[in-house]
Amino acid sequence: MIELAGEKLSATIDPFGAELTSLRDAEGRELMTDADPAYWTGHAPLLFPIVGRLNGDVLRVDGREHAMKQHGFARRMDWDVVGAGEDAVTLRLTDTVETRAAWPFGFDIAILYAIDGATLSCVVRVINTGDTPMPMSFGFHPAFAWPLPYGRPRAAHRIRFDKAEADTVVRLDGGLFAGERPSPMAGQELPLADALFDRDALIWSPVASQSVLYGAADGPQLRIDFPGAPDLGLWTKPGAAFVCIEPWWGHADPAGFDGDIWAKPGIVRIEPGDERSFKMHVTLVD
Repeated sequence: MIELAGEKLSATIDPFGAELTSLRDAEGRELMTDADPAYWTGHAPLLFPIVGRLNGDVLRVDGREHAMKQHGFARRMDWDVVGAGEDAVTLRLTDTVETRAAWPFGFDIAILYAIDGATLSCVVRVINTGDTPMPMSFGFHPAFAWPLPYGRPRAAHRIRFDKAEADTVVRLDGGLFAGERPSPMAGQELPLADALFDRDALIWSPVASQSVLYGAADGPQLRIDFPGAPDLGLWTKPGAAFVCIEPWWGHADPAGFDGDIWAKPGIVRIEPGDERSFKMHVTLVD
């Protein structure tokens, strides 16, 4: 495990999956999931090279089929530590014979975790190291403590969006996009309750906001900034002590989709030798 420490935050990073497993305030109070195995043992997996589920868990590229599990393979691989300091670390993953069997593209992906005051920045860059255009998606999947450790009850927590959103969210069927359903949000604010997640995640695609504020209105809160992200998912399992706030660049297949990856909605295209960046910033607002 890699430990980072700053003036107002500290964090733990697991090189397996390059996953943020702990984020604590200056008093050592945990701001992330308890990873109770009765609900979910993840903390903040990185979603690459796909986000969400493929129809039949099958990826189709240039007439060939490849098995690909939900959210891709990067979260289940060991990343290399290529630079580490007291308050920042960079981890890197490149393609292998095994990844090319499932994802026939050359890539170099790195993530920088850096603490500056009350903010943890997570900056990802993806380079296409192959000689053909590369289709891909990327997503963050952090699970924050619900309730946050400041004495407010779960029912007092809410998520406030920085912009007005559509009055519908995505309807899911077996993890696939299957139309729309009414949004449970009141104005720009979503009061949190277990019942919101009885039908799986809440997904805004597209999302207008580029920042949300999470917590009880009368206590310390977390601001999650995700500049440029076109999609946002919220997810938990009813009764669990976490809520995931997930900025995405890409999403699950539409129900019944059986086309080539290039025809999949939400795909990011990277030309040979080019790169793309994806950013999320988590700030403790006291």
